[in-house]
Amino acid sequence: MRRRDFITLVGGTAASWPRTTHAQQPNRMRLIGVLMGYVESDPGAQYEVAVFRSALSKLGWREGSNLQIELRWGGGDADKARTFAKELVDLRPDAILSHTSAPTRALAGETRTIPIVFVTVGDSTASGLVANFARPGGNITGFTVDDPVVGGKWVELLKEIAPGTVHMAVLWNPPTGPPLQLYMPFMQAAASSFAVEVSAAPVRAIDEIEGVIAAQAGAPGGGLLVFPASFNTVNRELIIALAARYRVPTIYTNSFYVKSGGLISYGTDYTEQFRQVTAYIDRILKGAKPIDLPVQAPTRFELFINLKTAKALGLEVPPLMQQRADEVIE
Repeated sequence: MRRRDFITLVGGTAASWPRTTHAQQPNRMRLIGVLMGYVESDPGAQYEVAVFRSALSKLGWREGSNLQIELRWGGGDADKARTFAKELVDLRPDAILSHTSAPTRALAGETRTIPIVFVTVGDSTASGLVANFARPGGNITGFTVDDPVVGGKWVELLKEIAPGTVHMAVLWNPPTGPPLQLYMPFMQAAASSFAVEVSAAPVRAIDEIEGVIAAQAGAPGGGLLVFPASFNTVNRELIIALAARYRVPTIYTNSFYVKSGGLISYGTDYTEQFRQVTAYIDRILKGAKPIDLPVQAPTRFELFINLKTAKALGLEVPPLMQQRADEVIE
């Protein structure tokens, strides 16, 4: 059974949110901008957008009636995200839903007045998007996905499923992911306790990915951690295929990868955040301010394991590890 147990401040603080002092216009058509970090053809991203639209409809917001949505796709490209961020801000929407780090940073650079609600962002305080979780400040709030402490867990889990791992590269795309330096101290601490060497492997172009994975296969005991970044997610099919070809045990930060053939993942439920975020969008459309809506952080992380991939790599997944998993794919 899959577990979803996020902080429930969405409903818990609703009663304390201030009432607006100006008259609402319930019949006015509202405009929402949506800037996604992935490519439009990504089935997982399409499903997340569908979940968002459905949840809004249940709250009484129906496209073509009292709501219009302008949707743009960043495609895992920070430059494209900046272009679309300006385009959406120029439309003067009532609110903007921002997906992943690069689009959120781009939107923050374009407006300090239009409410922005983010999902799947892991560096909201470190990057200065919000002042703190309880009182975000400014025009931005949302749902964060990662706690840097989880970096140590990624190292631990890869070592557990692939005990022979002695050196691990972190596949990282700086423009579209959270700062690696936030996570590295926790990774290094775990790596030291498990006798594993961890090193950063930044990539900025698709043709650089294979070199990183091939290098890990060049010496016994190589492993890979695919760091959270929209660039990595957009290119996940290639990364998974290369990890299989070079027989490199790899841990990912989202179940998308494992469902597509990756070995193991540990991270939050991104789709659930698209359901939850509608409560904030609804409140903002009714007059609430982002400064009064606390940033939500996950309290549960999901473990997914692909037994077929493990078998192909010659790995025996410990029974206890399988029992701990939220989902085991056979």
